[in-house]
Amino acid sequence: MPLHLVKLCVGAESIEDLQSWVADRLEEARRTGRAVEQIHQTRMQPKRETDVLAGGSLYWVIKGSIQVRQRILALRPVVDAEGIGRCHIVLEPVFVPTEWQPRRAFQGWRYLTEDDAPRDLGADADLAAVPPDLRRELAELGLL
Repeated sequence: MPLHLVKLCVGAESIEDLQSWVADRLEEARRTGRAVEQIHQTRMQPKRETDVLAGGSLYWVIKGSIQVRQRILALRPVVDAEGIGRCHIVLEPVFVPTEWQPRRAFQGWRYLTEDDAPRDLGADADLAAVPPDLRRELAELGLL
C-alpha cells in the first residue's frame, strides 16, 4: 500500500492557479534548455522513501483544504547553494482533483496513509464543475 505526502501549497488560490504556475515553470525550463520536469524542493528527505515511491502522491492543501494530488515520480537528495541538504520531490505534472478535506496549517510535509487520503473526484464531474469558492463554502459547512 503506497504512502502519500501532504503539503501546503502556499500562494495558490485554486487548482487552476497551481496548474498555471507549474505550466509557466515547465515552459521556462523548455526555453532555457533545462530538464523539463516538475520539482518541488523541501527541507526534509522522507525516511519512508520506499513506501512513498510505491505509488504515492503529493496531496496539495490549497486555502485550508486538500484539493488535488500529483503522483510522486522520484525523491532526490540534493545540496543547495548554502551547502544545506534538501529533497527534490519530482512530480508528474498531471493534477487529479480530490474530494476536499480540511487541514489546519502546518510546516513542511506530513505522511498521509491510503486510508486517510481523500478520494479522487474523477467520475464526479458535477462536483468538479462547481466554482472553487462555492466548493470551499460547502466543505466548510461539512456538506462535501
